[in-house]
Amino acid sequence: MGMIKLKQFYTLNIQDFEEQDFPLPYHSQNYYELVYIYRGGGVHLLNNTNTMFEAGDLLVISQEDVHHFEPNSSTRIIAIKFTNSYFSSNGQHFQGLGASPENMMNNKILKEIRLSFDAEQKIILRQTVDNILLYNQYKDASTSPMVFYQILSIFGMIKEVMPKISLNISDHLPAKEKLTAYIHQHIYDPEKIKVEPIAAHFNISGSYFSSYFKRRFDMSFREYVNQYRMQLIEQRLASGRVSIKEISNEFGFNDESHFSHYYKNKRGISPSGYAASKRRQHS
Repeated sequence: MGMIKLKQFYTLNIQDFEEQDFPLPYHSQNYYELVYIYRGGGVHLLNNTNTMFEAGDLLVISQEDVHHFEPNSSTRIIAIKFTNSYFSSNGQHFQGLGASPENMMNNKILKEIRLSFDAEQKIILRQTVDNILLYNQYKDASTSPMVFYQILSIFGMIKEVMPKISLNISDHLPAKEKLTAYIHQHIYDPEKIKVEPIAAHFNISGSYFSSYFKRRFDMSFREYVNQYRMQLIEQRLASGRVSIKEISNEFGFNDESHFSHYYKNKRGISPSGYAASKRRQHS
């Protein structure tokens, strides 16, 4: 896949794309970009990570990113593109945001998650984009104070949703305690402790979640889950108060045979053999 670098010399450029296939290949750029998905959906390839997008989504793309859209239906996107000088030339301060818009857009985790707006926020975001589009039809949006504050309000909305996804300017990812609490809560439901569901819960792409987890815990996500599940299983086996069938049901195995095969594959001994050895130790 070839890659080109797009350049923009206007401080602000509003573009409205509406087509089945976007013509641009995998590319980088010298500007920042807020992309609003007005209609449709598909896959966004950003920095070698695939994430799904759909109507109502807001995507954040900075100068360091390379990306490409692959729509799966007739899709309309609104691209609000601005250069380094757009906000600085307006002479504004951004204490309310906690960081400048450019710094917010360089926040790597904003590229790895899907911004989660509630129903009311989605309405406000759509109306804000409509206001910008309407103004841009008749006047030069790049010099408009009204458009400037409309765009700034979009960054305010990004700031609002950050706490919901365990994000802020200084702490970009969910804490270890939140990750372990989620795993421990759902350890009995195999479908909820796969990578994709837990990554979706924390609004992080699956590939990024896996690498982040390994950095924080010095083991893979699957290793952690298996070790914790095995610890709980062996506590039950050692107690002598829980049957093999009950353990199998509790931890979501298909049946006793499936559970016994899983345990023996991990420990080299059957569950009943482990339980018997523990009874002998305590007799």
